[in-house]
Order: sequence, then C-alpha cells, then structure tokens
Amino acid sequence: MRIKRALISVYDKTGIVDFARELNRLGIEIIATGGTLKILKKGGIRFVKHVSDVTEFPEILGGRVKTGHSKLIGGILALRDNKEHMNELEKLEIKPVDMVVCNLYPFEKLINRGVDLKDALENIDIGGPNLIRAAAKNFENVVVIVNPNRYGQVLQELKKKGDVSTETRSVLAIEAFKETARYEFIIYKFLKKRSLRPRANLNH
Repeated sequence: MRIKRALISVYDKTGIVDFARELNRLGIEIIATGGTLKILKKGGIRFVKHVSDVTEFPEILGGRVKTGHSKLIGGILALRDNKEHMNELEKLEIKPVDMVVCNLYPFEKLINRGVDLKDALENIDIGGPNLIRAAAKNFENVVVIVNPNRYGQVLQELKKKGDVSTETRSVLAIEAFKETARYEFIIYKFLKKRSLRPRANLNH
C-alpha cells in the first residue's frame, strides 16, 4: 500500500465514516480536524489522530488556525523522489501525508441567508483551501478528494492495485482546483457586491 497516511477535514460528512473505516482496514493512518474527528470516533473509527497530536501544536484563535503547520503542509508538499525533500522531512521528524480528503463550508448558503460582513468573514475557510491546493499541486504524490462521490472509486483502486492511478490522481487534482476557484469566486462576488452598494450621503 503506497498510501500510508490520510488527512481528513470535511464539512460535508456524507459517507466519510464508511470511507475512513475502509482506509483503516487497508492499514492507512488517519489524521483529522476536530469536527471530523468527533464524527469518525462516534462512528467507531479507532485508528485516527487529531491534527494537534501530529503538529504538537494546539488549534488557536478560536479554531481559525488548525492545519497551517509545517508538519502537515510539509508532509503534503514534499516530493517523494527528491532526496533533499525526504531527508529534510526525516530530519524534522515530519511524516509524509499521502491523501487529503477535504471539502469546504458552503459559503454561498451562508450569504444567501443575508448575514452581515463580520459573520461572512468569520466563515471564510482558510485552512481547507490551503490543504486542497497543496495536495492538488503535488497530485503525483498525494491523492486529493473534494467530492464524496469519489470515495468508492478511490477505494476500488486501492483495493485492486494498492494505489491510485496517475490518471485518477490528475482528474481529482483538476476537480480540486476547480472547487477552490469556485469557492474564491463566490467570496469575491460577495465582497464586490457589498463594495458597490450605495452609501448614505453624509452631507444630509
């Protein structure tokens, strides 16, 4: 099994417990963020660690900073065929992350409810898009999944070959960049629309 560690951080938890259970059965270690970790443990997933157990650093700023740590990002971005990269990981005691499963808070649903700017900004996901982009950039080494409908396909390949094909990795990476682009564009449109609102004339 080429894939040894998976990082899971999902808002849409459809099918995630069953997917994680199958990953465990294949001997894949799972790392998860707080909300995802609770769901996985409640679902009976035993072999799962909190991201803080890996980074040795707590979530801070009320959860604003969870995954922005070198022990995660470095483990995702390292090129496996680059000896300098791998030696650096070993020196810094960073284990490679071979799979990133992440989907984002549906920002469009939030703003459609008519929230104010403060609440909107507070719900912009920072860590998720960073994880997704890092994994997609290094798709030859890291499988990135943003769509729960892909779980079955990935499991099928893992069980059959012990790995995920280059073709599938590429398709998943394209989906990942499409998703982060869509997400950022929704935020852009929201902020742009607010900036164009007519303002009260302070002279009257």
